[in-house]
Formats: sequence, structure tokens, C-alpha cells
Amino acid sequence: MLKHNPRDQVLPKKILFKNHKTRRVPFLLLSFDPDNVPGMPAPDASTPARDAVDAFIRHLAFDVRNNSFTNVLWVKTGGKLGRHRHRGPVSGYVLEGSWRYLEYDWVARPGGYVHESPGVIHTLVCDDPNGMKTVFWLNGSLEFYDDDDNLTDTFDVFWYIDHYLSYCKEHGLPVNNALFV
Repeated sequence: MLKHNPRDQVLPKKILFKNHKTRRVPFLLLSFDPDNVPGMPAPDASTPARDAVDAFIRHLAFDVRNNSFTNVLWVKTGGKLGRHRHRGPVSGYVLEGSWRYLEYDWVARPGGYVHESPGVIHTLVCDDPNGMKTVFWLNGSLEFYDDDDNLTDTFDVFWYIDHYLSYCKEHGLPVNNALFV
């Protein structure tokens, strides 16, 4: 389980790094309280995005310049994320529990790093009795498909931003502006 210091606050800081030519390069460091970011139902092509059962997202960052987004995906036992493929690379780090893809013979476990190359349709499932939590860094769009390989939905950073803002508004929650990189 992730530990969090309750004294952490939203503190944007500009840090200057030197590149190989000794120029100073700005880098923006964002820190925020993860307890201020609401968890919400995950999008799944087989159910309405806000009513998915046994899968939840905690959004961590939205980068519109690069069409990338970061989140923690929490899937309860028996939950799944429908058939999908990515149009950009995806990296993941397993925090808790385990999960797998129906189409492959391996299991992601706590402390494991996952890299997905774009373009292959797969289905994430969780058989772990304790469920799973994984941090995902996604680049590009996410496309969902039905069992006949028909495209049913396309989600990109703008869809995820709308998902987050709509959920906050619907539930009277404050928007965490530190998520917008």
C-alpha cells in the first residue's frame, strides 16, 4: 500500500537541470495529496463508462501536449477491462495484487513492471482474491473493441479529462488542478 505524508501539498516547483551542453533546462515538478483525487468507475466498452463494475480509476496526471495520462487502475476480484488496444506505448507498475491478459500466458505481480507496445488487442482481468492496483502511464488513444473486433469507443487524454471533470461536478468534488501538467 502506498504511504503518504499528510503534510504534502500541491507545490509546483520549477527545477533547472543542465543538459549535455550545460544549458539550463526547466523542469516542472508537481506534488499533490493523492487523497484529494477521487476514485471513480473505470471506462469499459462492455458497460457505460461511469457505471463499470469492479474497476475504478484514480487519475494522477493529464498531459494534453503529449496526449498522455497517468492513473491508478484498481480492479476488484473478477473484474476486467474490456478488449482494447493502445495507439501509443504504455508502462505500468503493479502496486498490489495480480492481473493478467486473457490473450497471454503470464501474470503481473506486485513490484512488477509492464511495458506494452501499441497495436495489439488485449483484455485485462483480475483473478486475485484481493484485487489489484497498478499505476499506468498511457500515451496516445485507447480503443475498445467488441468480440467481433468492431471499434466501439476511443478514449484519449481529452476523454479522460472530461471523465474526471464530469465526475467531480456530478459528486460535488473539488477539481485538483495539479493533475493538469
